Amino acid sequence: MLLPPSLEELIEKNHPVRVVNDVIEKINIDALLKKYQGGGTSSFHPRMMLKVLVYSYLSNIYSSRKMEAGLKENIHLMWLSGMSQPDHNTLNRFRSERLKDVLKQVFAQVVELLAESGHVSLKEVYTDGTKLEANANRYTFVWGNAIKTNKEKMEAQLKELWAYAQNLAEEELKDQTPTTFAPVDAEQVKQTIQKIDAALKDKEVSKKVKQKINYAKKNWPDKINEYKQKEEILGDRNSYSKTDTDATFMRMKEDHMKNGQLKPAYNLQVSSNEQYIVNYSIHQNTTDTNTLHAHLESHKQLHGQTPEVMVADAGYGSEENYQTLQQNNIEAYVKYNTFDKEQQKKDEPFKSENFFYNKEQDCFYCPMGQPMKKIQEGKRKTKTGFIQQVNYYQAVRCEGCPLRSPCHQSKDNRTIEVNHNLRAYKEKVRSKLQSEQGIAYRKKRCWDVEPIFANIKHNKNFKRFMLRGKHKVEIETGLLALAHNLAKMAA
Repeated sequence: MLLPPSLEELIEKNHPVRVVNDVIEKINIDALLKKYQGGGTSSFHPRMMLKVLVYSYLSNIYSSRKMEAGLKENIHLMWLSGMSQPDHNTLNRFRSERLKDVLKQVFAQVVELLAESGHVSLKEVYTDGTKLEANANRYTFVWGNAIKTNKEKMEAQLKELWAYAQNLAEEELKDQTPTTFAPVDAEQVKQTIQKIDAALKDKEVSKKVKQKINYAKKNWPDKINEYKQKEEILGDRNSYSKTDTDATFMRMKEDHMKNGQLKPAYNLQVSSNEQYIVNYSIHQNTTDTNTLHAHLESHKQLHGQTPEVMVADAGYGSEENYQTLQQNNIEAYVKYNTFDKEQQKKDEPFKSENFFYNKEQDCFYCPMGQPMKKIQEGKRKTKTGFIQQVNYYQAVRCEGCPLRSPCHQSKDNRTIEVNHNLRAYKEKVRSKLQSEQGIAYRKKRCWDVEPIFANIKHNKNFKRFMLRGKHKVEIETGLLALAHNLAKMAA
């Protein structure tokens, strides 16, 4: 060791660390440089810090403390950093703060390099989702339904106390009945309790009622404020974790106690091509159905265009999603929830989906050939605010029909609900999915996007986020996506 070898000599020519170094050297990091105001102590160069983070995630190192140790022990990290040794606090601040709103631009540039080199195509994407556990306590949950139930109980008790007070002090409470007993805000509840307390001041009141009034006076206004804060955090969700308020409780496929219990998690959506990640987004929705619109917007922001073809499973098959894809001129090869069952070719003549529709007369025909005329039109709003137009059709006479028993069990004539817009979308999609091209897309989807999740969860052993909060989770996801793409490019 009189002439010791250099780090350059110790690293193989085709090692993934060289790919990470070469690719990140090519990309523009002006947006990241703008995060540094200058002045004070010299900072570690952001390009070097980015290389260290990406290669750490590629090597299954997710803890900032382990990264700090690796910069002193791992020749690949030492080579990338040029023997610089930022500590774990510096690494964590860079990851959590400096990369905010910047990492997606870096990711987009890497995908563009992959597209230019012919590794991927942005015209066809395969989309799917998975749930990853949040870095939050599994048992510090807040449920929207519990808040609603507690407020209803409070309303019922307020009504009961008011009725009791009116029986004893009708004159004092004359013309003072509140417009609503529903606990809207703390001040309204406080005033109602004060009126009840003042009316019963000189009356003989049972000990139990006194205890109720004192408890309500002491606790209910604060409880209303607490519920209001929790509802603001919940938004349109039904749950969140107290230790990561952005995380929603979701049912995971594999639970740490093997009993299917709910855990705080995020819904990760990925679009891929040739097993490379071309777009990712993080959602708080428990199902994939309501994530597509935001995921497409993310694709537009990343690449300045939408894909020409999207292939996805039945989790995305809804009227709103089909309409969104059509409006964006995207050819949809997206299953609906009953598509696979239909392929079994079982004869089900009594299902309303199989009834013949006469468009000219706007009526359906039941299995006996009876016309089912339209009796009503209606509208329905989904959780996302999307309006669905539904029509109701009823058979003329089911009494005495020999097929009534297998057809329906209702006492009245059979009524069916039909969404003509969704029915038209399904017919169009069914035709595409059953075509030769559609079958090829369906076969490819299974081995294009799903192996990405297997790689992240099992090969990289990343089953739980390290950071808390949605924007930090998005940064971690971006580092994972970069690491996945660069490792695959190196391979």
